[in-house]
Amino acid sequence: MEKEEKKSVSLVLGSGGARGLAHIGVIRWLEEKGYDIRSISGSSTGALIGGVYAVGQLHQFEQWALSVTRRDLFNLIDLSFQKGGIIKGDRIIERIKKMVGNALIEDLPVSYTAVATDLDAGKEVWIDKGPLFDAIRASISIPLLFTPFKDKGRLLVDGGVLNPVPIAPTFSDLSDITIAVNVSGSVDEGGMDKTKSNKKPKPSSRLQEKINGFTEEMRDLAASYFSENRGMLDIANRSFDAMQSTIARQKLAAYPPDILIEIPRNVSTILEFDRAKELISLGYDAAAGVMKNKD
Repeated sequence: MEKEEKKSVSLVLGSGGARGLAHIGVIRWLEEKGYDIRSISGSSTGALIGGVYAVGQLHQFEQWALSVTRRDLFNLIDLSFQKGGIIKGDRIIERIKKMVGNALIEDLPVSYTAVATDLDAGKEVWIDKGPLFDAIRASISIPLLFTPFKDKGRLLVDGGVLNPVPIAPTFSDLSDITIAVNVSGSVDEGGMDKTKSNKKPKPSSRLQEKINGFTEEMRDLAASYFSENRGMLDIANRSFDAMQSTIARQKLAAYPPDILIEIPRNVSTILEFDRAKELISLGYDAAAGVMKNKD
């Protein structure tokens, strides 16, 4: 794309857990081709990726994501014995907070909106001012996993509950095009089940049993829920995935973007953050495929 033809973009980044890492690949492709991202609207992981991009820390976040192993994920788990979720998310969110710092949304170089869900009111909440950290924390609060975020008397959870692909916040933008990235797209029926990683889990060593005490045992128990396809949490997460996919189709039909990039929801589970390299590449390739005739 020639410099004089540079197009401004309103970028809508959808929810989908680990699949949201594909957003990084999409952004990288747009940057390489000279598109000017002026506005970001995100839900859940989309709000996270959009937020770290807006504050200029996408590269740092990408490098961290690429370094994460399955064991690292388990070590980041801080079990909650409160009602509302089995993970407080403090350890994970502290990593994110180091990247976004004390940035305020209104001071960001691009327009930014994170979408969350108000449980009591039963409606979506657009967060477009105040601490970026709080906006991200509210939007990524996946039901059953992370404890809800309390804000001004409201109990906020994942934006994907009501609006997985939040296009509406971009309606007043003056950008040339709106590009939406839906990472909860229709299941890809071709070939193998892509929700299963090709990596074989390493057998646990019995010699390590009880070395780390009660906390480590509880962490391992939580890890087993995340790892086994037939686990209780996996069923809940697949149900959440199906719900998000259905709502996303309805939203996209009602408010179609100029360009839609879709990632099938069965390329990974919402918890496979250890597959960052694969998912980022998938997003890059998907953007290239959709945009090849529009560049």
